[in-house]
Amino acid sequence: MRTGTTRSVRQRLLSTVAGFGALALAACLLAPVVGSTRISLARVFDRSVPFAENVDAQIFFVARLPRTLAGAVVGASLAASGVVLQALLRNPLASPFTLGVSAGAALGAMLALTLAVPVAIGGVTAVPIASFAGALGAVVIVYLLATVRHRGLSTEVLLLAGVTLNAFFSALILFVQYFADPAETFRTVRWLMGDLDVSSYEPIVASLPFLATAFAVFAWLPRPLNLLALGPESAASRGVNVHAAQRAAFFSASVATGAAVSVGGPVGFMGIVVPHLVRLLVGADHRLVLPASALFGAAFLVACDVVARTALAPLELPVGVITALIGGPFFLWLLVRRR
Repeated sequence: MRTGTTRSVRQRLLSTVAGFGALALAACLLAPVVGSTRISLARVFDRSVPFAENVDAQIFFVARLPRTLAGAVVGASLAASGVVLQALLRNPLASPFTLGVSAGAALGAMLALTLAVPVAIGGVTAVPIASFAGALGAVVIVYLLATVRHRGLSTEVLLLAGVTLNAFFSALILFVQYFADPAETFRTVRWLMGDLDVSSYEPIVASLPFLATAFAVFAWLPRPLNLLALGPESAASRGVNVHAAQRAAFFSASVATGAAVSVGGPVGFMGIVVPHLVRLLVGADHRLVLPASALFGAAFLVACDVVARTALAPLELPVGVITALIGGPFFLWLLVRRR
């Protein structure tokens, strides 16, 4: 019976990954072709024309492909982090922004933008570097607060500390904005809305080692998360090292969130909408929900970015505006449906 069940889960996993993977691949292949300016793929890959003179190739490889890849990376990371944090905190409202990681990243980026820090490492500008540093700082603060005077990691204190730190960092962001000039304020506000206006591949490449580490931990987490959903005591009775699983979930989700925000800014609703929508389609088993959410999150954010680029062309909206316009009504519908 157990062998049959395992085989059934493997078949569902293969079909789920194949289906959502095909959706993500289709989105990534079609997005660079779509835009307010029509391009010819034949001309894009025409080697007889120098790149400096090939406008179609410049639009494809410089303007559209980097932001498509950034959308896939950011969408997959935020969606997967949302799944992990909801399971860790046993709270369906948890998201990558709940624990203050996103606010810490936003504060770091805000300081870099306002102070115009002229630092660049390996082609990566100061904004993503400062953003990731701010995220790591928030992770350390929240973790220390959640472990002081507690055996292991207290998820209740973790949640309260994250919400408090999120509010505190948000206040600091407003304080920094108050002293910025109008041009800097416009740039920072646009970034805080979630912006995939990435014109180079360096920030994406720089985030890959951190994301690879986080997703390697995600691959190990589904079974512990399934058992933690029953409660820490039940999970421990079934052989799960609860404290180790909680730490792995917290740090991996935080690192993935910090890396994603450093690339595309704090894109809202991704970590809430995508996991809940995927659960409606595949069920609550994290062996299916986690990979499906990552793949669907990539496809969803890439599609939202296409809408942001084309809806009011030639004006480009921040992609966070589109995810909020879709995510807000969807989440309200989800609450009414559950009621």
